[in-house]
Amino acid sequence: MIKVNDPALKSWVDVPGDSDFPIQNLPFGIFKTDNLPPVAGVAIGNYVLNLAYVHERGLLHGLELTPGIFNQLYLNDFFRLGRKKVREVRDRISELLQIGNDELKSATTALDVALVSMYKVQMLMPVQVSNYTDFYSSEEHATNVGSMFRDPKNALLPNWKHLPVGYHGRASSIVVSGTSIRRPKGQIKIAGTDTPVFSASRKLDFELEVAFITCSETLLGESIAVEDASNHIIGLVLFNDWSARDIQQWEYVPLGPFLGKNFASTISPWVVTLDALEPFRVEGPKQVPPVLPYLNISGKNNYDIMLEVLLTTGAGEAVVISRTNFKYMYWNIFQQLAHHTVNGCNIQVGDIYASGTISGSSSDSYGSMLELSSNGQKPLVINNAEERTFLCDGDTVIIKAYANNGNVRIGFGECRGTILPAIEH
Repeated sequence: MIKVNDPALKSWVDVPGDSDFPIQNLPFGIFKTDNLPPVAGVAIGNYVLNLAYVHERGLLHGLELTPGIFNQLYLNDFFRLGRKKVREVRDRISELLQIGNDELKSATTALDVALVSMYKVQMLMPVQVSNYTDFYSSEEHATNVGSMFRDPKNALLPNWKHLPVGYHGRASSIVVSGTSIRRPKGQIKIAGTDTPVFSASRKLDFELEVAFITCSETLLGESIAVEDASNHIIGLVLFNDWSARDIQQWEYVPLGPFLGKNFASTISPWVVTLDALEPFRVEGPKQVPPVLPYLNISGKNNYDIMLEVLLTTGAGEAVVISRTNFKYMYWNIFQQLAHHTVNGCNIQVGDIYASGTISGSSSDSYGSMLELSSNGQKPLVINNAEERTFLCDGDTVIIKAYANNGNVRIGFGECRGTILPAIEH
């Protein structure tokens, strides 16, 4: 057991009972305020612990951290130290925040410098993303989409249960939660016509996803064994891979997603470590047929994380339109990374690997409007006032997640984005 995951631990910082960020979580992020440039922080209750300040005050002594490691725009250099060192820092932070430990409180006369209210901070991108890969690892989602666009009797392509299907996305257009998203434009082909037209997307969609972030670098030609993959992953974030379904459907044969996907993706700002999620590991679905040896991994390799999507329109408050769970993923994150590198593809610190849309088996657990509205055939009614088949300008999509085993609740914060009209030119 990782000692800082002990459900009995309590913090001297006030942590509401329904908080995403108890002392057993301690996720890492980058934040700034009106008076503070970007620095690294840790979430605790409704506060952010300023790691740069804590380090400068000597409260992380003995950890052999380089000066300024937390005074940077991104967490890449910190994560580059690896899971073991990040675990040591998390252990020390837990000590400083536990009831009975006065080191932090007695080391400063300005506690509000060390602990900043979340209402006063602006969260930034946690990592500089060099590379981004999107997988397609939910059997339910792949089956739903395959049934819509191909033959329901052959919804999954022959390769799907033999390897984690994925594609390389656009790293430069990944933005942090709270960033507004412009409706994309491109070629679409309207049913019943012979030629495409240039238009703003008429089928703008969200995709409910979870992504992992790597904390190591490998050389070109090297592979990562599936049983060693966890050592290369620092943690998880929420991810919304916005999709223009009409652009996507016209362009995706034969090379797959392009303009229908690369215009924007949204990431949640807090990196929840795999260490914090250790108590929530569960077995995944049985894989039939058996996978090839390089993908074979036994034990509890999925994570029991509840996921929900909320939609805000002009009609009222946010409404939950989908609930599902990360534990249902057919291909787990360790298989994804092993497959990604089996051909010798090198990885870098801060790379993002998204799960692909996560859908459950029931209609209220689908992870996209494409599925929820049956590709526009069955409109959703929001707040008993508005209908949606796809997203309208002004709509806000919010993804939330938490793991709860009855002893402790570990949350992720929000992954939020609002749709703005397409630029007219």
